[in-house]
Amino acid sequence: MLQLLQDEDEPYLDIGEDMNVPDDFTPTELQSGMWWRHLAAGGVAGAVSRTCTAPLDRIKVFLQVQTQKTGISDSLRYMLREGGLRSMWRGNGINVLKIAPESALKFAAYEKIKRLIRGDDKRQMTIGERFIAGAAAGGISQTVIYPMEVLKTRLALRKTGQYTGIVDAAKKIYVHEGVRSFYRGYIPNMLGIIPYAGIDLAVYETLKKKYLSSHNTEQPSFLVLLACGSASSTLGQVCSYPLALVRTRLQAQVVAKSKQSPPMGAIPLKQAGAANDDNMMGVFRKILRTEGICGLYRGITPNFIKVLPAVSISYVVYEYSSRCLGVNMT
Repeated sequence: MLQLLQDEDEPYLDIGEDMNVPDDFTPTELQSGMWWRHLAAGGVAGAVSRTCTAPLDRIKVFLQVQTQKTGISDSLRYMLREGGLRSMWRGNGINVLKIAPESALKFAAYEKIKRLIRGDDKRQMTIGERFIAGAAAGGISQTVIYPMEVLKTRLALRKTGQYTGIVDAAKKIYVHEGVRSFYRGYIPNMLGIIPYAGIDLAVYETLKKKYLSSHNTEQPSFLVLLACGSASSTLGQVCSYPLALVRTRLQAQVVAKSKQSPPMGAIPLKQAGAANDDNMMGVFRKILRTEGICGLYRGITPNFIKVLPAVSISYVVYEYSSRCLGVNMT
């Protein structure tokens, strides 16, 4: 989701994934209540952006769970043949629904943790302190909304007629697999916050300061900030992507509570949940053994392809949404 962050008094756009560092608002915005308008505008922008790029996201998830090399075109043909054009938006509904609670929880936790770190001191936080606060806030919000992440993956991979909707999917997963299945892949997801948020923030700040030191200007243009954000987000994704892939494979596993065979999943491949491959290290070892290093980066191409349209759509929608809510981007 597009986010408006603050670096001292200078707003900039962060184009990271769900694990990024949360919004950092000015004292004036916090006191005036303007922060909720930023969150609302960002939520609308994120919802529209994710809906427009949902087909690429579904292809990414589909490729992540494949155990053999599969092309983007092959995946696209399969999904269109199996469920038609509308199937390309499977899982997008819950993806949009989780934007608001995730952003609100992340913001509230971030503000609380910042106060704990700074105490009564009104100084600006260092990059390290802000990263710690952001990573902790991201961990808290992800813990609360993680079952929705699992539902999103299952809905994105479902076959036509397997689930009638979000509630039906939640009921069937609970009945056949139990509560623990709603937290499959939780550990690699949490571990992924550290490299992603840290690299994204550190690289962004480094590139921005490098630009400012070589150009006699106080405020970089939006295009410069966008380029810095794109580079930092891309590098962060490259470093944390194997953890995201393992998380998705664990989320996609269908594990029965009893010895009876679990219901057939929607994934047209051998299920990843074999007896010794139902944990993070087991999945890692299996991928390296059977698919090699490249297997840890399956689906990363559509993930990169969607960055530019996602950011462009988010920025435009954020502009119009913020104006309607009385917020002006500077």
